[in-house]
Amino acid sequence: MHLSTVLSVLGLTSLATAHGVVLKPATRKPGDATTAACGGALVNFYKQDETSYPEAFLRSNPLPDRNKCNLFLCKGYQFADNAANVQPYKTGDSVDLEVYIRIPHSGYANVSIVDTTSNKVLGTPLVSWASGYAASSKPPADQTKFSIKIPELSGQCATAGVCVSPEIHINKTED
Repeated sequence: MHLSTVLSVLGLTSLATAHGVVLKPATRKPGDATTAACGGALVNFYKQDETSYPEAFLRSNPLPDRNKCNLFLCKGYQFADNAANVQPYKTGDSVDLEVYIRIPHSGYANVSIVDTTSNKVLGTPLVSWASGYAASSKPPADQTKFSIKIPELSGQCATAGVCVSPEIHINKTED
């Protein structure tokens, strides 16, 4: 089965992990569609610091319409701004990722494929790190340079923009 657009997933995701950003492969960037859906304040917020995180933006006023702008999926960045950047992957492909973590702090993380129409994770995480992810000032190489293997998705991601693969970091502040 050809899943040529399964990873509008990686090619178009954004990352807010321990104040970090995916460097490779290319990630979504904001444009006119993001400004229309999420507002100029969000675009300016991330242009000032693309390693920031949605919770920090939630302190802003006014907040964008959550029906148009999902801050927790690709930082609200819209597919329409990035359609030309779709990277085709097929089941079984190995995809190398490189992540820059500007402000490491302990937590756990994973990379999963998310259906943007339902905001639900498809299958199991492609890679995950238990407690202690990004806990040191110099995170281990397996947290900043790693590969994932594209799973069989039964055509669920055959349409560009339906699936994304954000890296999700949860900061754990208590034991």
